[in-house]
Amino acid sequence: MPSKAYIVEDNALIRDNLVETLTELAGIQTIGYAATEADACVWLAEHPQDWQLLIVDLFLLQGSGLGVLKNCGRHAGRQRVIVLSNYATADIRTRCLALGADAVFDKSTELDIFLDYCAQVH
Repeated sequence: MPSKAYIVEDNALIRDNLVETLTELAGIQTIGYAATEADACVWLAEHPQDWQLLIVDLFLLQGSGLGVLKNCGRHAGRQRVIVLSNYATADIRTRCLALGADAVFDKSTELDIFLDYCAQVH
């Protein structure tokens, strides 16, 4: 049974490519997505056990990925919260991990490492 991912990403092109790549290269099924912090928090509150991977971008149409981590990123031991951002600086990585992220990857330079991580989790 494939792992299920929920994606918090406001760029439709990036999101669509991510869904396709996760399916093809890691065998992961995307079960939904949000483009805003508020939408992500509502979905996560209503589906606390329905996902294994939560993939979060930091810059959203409304709110931020940091807000998602802070307010809605609580997860069970079998679930993983991953930040995937173009702004994965050392400071941002530290902040994300402190807010409960399990891993932080840079979209532009660490996609292979990100996909390997996702494949290992599932």
